[in-house]
Amino acid sequence: MTTCVPCTTNGIEQGEETGMARREHQDELREAVPAAAYGRLESSPLVGERHDVLAGEREPDSPAIDLALSGTVFFDIVLTGLAAPPASGTEVAADGMGSCPGGVANLAVAASRLGLRTAVAAAFGEDVYGDFSWDILSDQEKVDLTASRRVSEWHSPFTVSLAYRGDRSLVTHEHPSPIPLADMARALPRARAAFVSLEAGEGVPQWAVDQAAHGAKIFADVGWDDSQTWCGSVLRQLEHCHAFMPNAIEAMSYTRTGSPASALATLAEHVPVAVVTDGPRGAYAVDQTTDETAEVEGLVLEAIDTTGAGDVFGSAFIVGTLAGWPLEQRLRFANLSAALSVQHTGGSLSAPGWADIAAWWVRVNAAHSEADRKLARDYGFLGDLVPRGWLPTDQRRASATIGRRP
Repeated sequence: MTTCVPCTTNGIEQGEETGMARREHQDELREAVPAAAYGRLESSPLVGERHDVLAGEREPDSPAIDLALSGTVFFDIVLTGLAAPPASGTEVAADGMGSCPGGVANLAVAASRLGLRTAVAAAFGEDVYGDFSWDILSDQEKVDLTASRRVSEWHSPFTVSLAYRGDRSLVTHEHPSPIPLADMARALPRARAAFVSLEAGEGVPQWAVDQAAHGAKIFADVGWDDSQTWCGSVLRQLEHCHAFMPNAIEAMSYTRTGSPASALATLAEHVPVAVVTDGPRGAYAVDQTTDETAEVEGLVLEAIDTTGAGDVFGSAFIVGTLAGWPLEQRLRFANLSAALSVQHTGGSLSAPGWADIAAWWVRVNAAHSEADRKLARDYGFLGDLVPRGWLPTDQRRASATIGRRP
């Protein structure tokens, strides 16, 4: 039997040295982030240096892309601050509005801002909506669009989101893409992970199965079933997946169970990693690849627009999984990322980057309430994750507005 002896450096145990370094790092961040920055979170996300969370994992023969996605990119107009949705024949005022790429772009932007090299296969119309979405994804958010295509004489898919009372309603207009998604998705580069949205009566897309054959982990969620039949074929598709991340209502409906915990136990029979999200009540997960279970409470922050929060949660969980973090940390990180996103307008451009996470972490550590002290303990792992080279700036990403010129 081998006896482990703590490593020491100059007579200081390594754990103590790590703790001292973490405290020094937190002090550096406190000094770097002005208190005034905390109150500006409702405008647009901070700009910080890009942070490669997988830098230590990259090898010469590693996939060039971390996350591959295929789906519809919508042009979203989001109206916020409504007291109620408009009734027939009436008009209501909105306190705020924003425009941004939506649909699969929500996941792509969220993952890219958190450090993943992300690629998307999607169709973009050759109209002003398509120009805007392409430029935002490719130039601002650094999403690889080599597998995507511009389509002439085709109207870009369009969604209006009405945000009110902590929820939202959607109105969507779209025509089928003249170029099948399956044809574009075959051109996606080899990736560490792929994300798919499962549908009843369908199978896991062949492009994702092919990615899995080359070692990619497939992460999946599922959309709302308008038919309310909750077909069991969705669960059968999980044999191809590494992780499944439905919300509590979806999970209970597909598993015919009466609680999120029971739904989680049933889902764990079908997929290695099962996650059930339950909004402000938190999230539950089982990871059979690491023999971990975790349950974390929700993180509630003042919300402006909840559009895309579930997509941000999923992207953040994928980041933590690819980086090899413990399950509880993955859930907390995903909760935090989703909570920060609802403080901004729009599904994709609301997604936090590391600068936003650093600003929140500094504020929590600088506060003195018991609630903040608990958060500082629960999220203490961020002390090792927030990039040391990050410096705040007054610059913020472009607001979620189309066509505005400086």
